[in-house]
Amino acid sequence: MKQTGVVILGATGSIGRNTARVLECHPDRFRVVGLVARCNTEELARQAMLFRPRLTVTTDPERLPELRAALPPGLETATGAESVLELVTAPETDMVLCAIVGTGGLAPVLAALRAGKRVALASKEVLVMAGEIVQRELDTSPGGSLIPVDSEHSALFQCLAGRNPDELRTLWLTASGGPFRDWSSEQIAAATLEDALAHPTWAMGPKVTIDSASLMNKALELVEAHYLFRVPPERLKVLIHPQSLVHSMIELNDGSFIAQMSKPDMRFAIQYALTYPERSAAGKLPELDFSAGLDFDFRLPDRRKFPSLDFADEAMRRGGTLPAVMNAANEVAVEKFRRGEIGFSRIWSIIEQTMAAHEVEPQRDLETIHAADREARVFARELR
Repeated sequence: MKQTGVVILGATGSIGRNTARVLECHPDRFRVVGLVARCNTEELARQAMLFRPRLTVTTDPERLPELRAALPPGLETATGAESVLELVTAPETDMVLCAIVGTGGLAPVLAALRAGKRVALASKEVLVMAGEIVQRELDTSPGGSLIPVDSEHSALFQCLAGRNPDELRTLWLTASGGPFRDWSSEQIAAATLEDALAHPTWAMGPKVTIDSASLMNKALELVEAHYLFRVPPERLKVLIHPQSLVHSMIELNDGSFIAQMSKPDMRFAIQYALTYPERSAAGKLPELDFSAGLDFDFRLPDRRKFPSLDFADEAMRRGGTLPAVMNAANEVAVEKFRRGEIGFSRIWSIIEQTMAAHEVEPQRDLETIHAADREARVFARELR
């Protein structure tokens, strides 16, 4: 079997490290062509020595000497956006796993699709900010394909496999509800950073964990699903499922449901994206233990306490640059909260005010997206 050449964008984050764990279990099936990260040169160097890729890239030029010093002779290093684009479009690259946080994944993903590569997408911002542009690229680039890595979207992707679109009624994304799912509005308003980072189920980075506490992660995922599966907003819904065992469900037109479930471990979605359309038993992934008994609780989210889902509905309905503005405002607000400048509930107010002030434009090109993103950040930073 020919080895599949893989480039990992965001190699040192949670998704990137779990991808490395999956690849270690499939040494004969995959070859790492390139690794890309920003500032964690220690982890980047560890992976480079493990996989010995053709090129290891830090996107922070100041970190390049540090990275080079950490690697033995013979392992090539580089920095800069051009090196990243060269990697994702290289002939030996078959697949690009994108787990870059923020806007940095937009250009590489579009370049990879244009070059006919498979993209395993974990970066929400790519579809949230530029979903219409990505759709156009998929429609016009021969060979390019997109496989979701988010656990919820991977679950929907698996449930929808081979399904007649006419049978579909609703896509249901599940949410753990985060640490504040049973808190009152008054308790949420007084929540500390430590409270927001105490996720009951998943181990994630601080930004994603805070998004889970505000349900902004689910707002972003709704927009992502809207573009990924090309379904209208009214056919996308959210259920709170504290156990995080059912990762998403589809409801068919006769009222029956199909769900995907597993233990809450990102390696399931990562491995499926890497090996699709096949499944692999080599990953040694954790199994569900039914002998201990399992609970499955589901309830609708309280939109009065968590207005994030209303933001997503508006962003999907109006489209254009508004989803990018929603994302930018959230990122600014989360940073303000992490620095202690605002209370937790103020995150929602900043997003709402920024979206209300924005004049929506069509997604003409990436510059239009980046301009809207910059303007939204400037506006949100001025809010107190």
